[in-house]
Amino acid sequence: QVQLVESGGGLVQAGGSLRLSCADSGRTFDRYIMGWFRQVPGKEREFVAAIRWSTSSTSYADSVRGRFTISKDSAKNTVYLQMNSLKSEDTAVYYCAAKTSGLVSTTSPRLYDYWGQGTQVTVSS
Repeated sequence: QVQLVESGGGLVQAGGSLRLSCADSGRTFDRYIMGWFRQVPGKEREFVAAIRWSTSSTSYADSVRGRFTISKDSAKNTVYLQMNSLKSEDTAVYYCAAKTSGLVSTTSPRLYDYWGQGTQVTVSS
């Protein structure tokens, strides 16, 4: 059973940075596509970024491209989301997700199989 645990959320001022982490101590992600999504109350869960573990190919939502970077550390079996130049509209609960098939560019959360518990990111203006 995949168990994803996110960390790194918090409160930051607009223009600041945060780095989110996602790990599963029980397995490696070699066969997975790892994604980050975010959700605010009353709205659907929104794709942020994804990375294919085996090739490191990445995909980003237009709203974060150039500000956010998804990366991985194979030795630590951890995927990261580096968020720079944060804006108030980035405020959301951020979720790590994993799937074993499909395209890295897929944006639908319904196609992801495993989810973390989420971590709150609040950007104050």
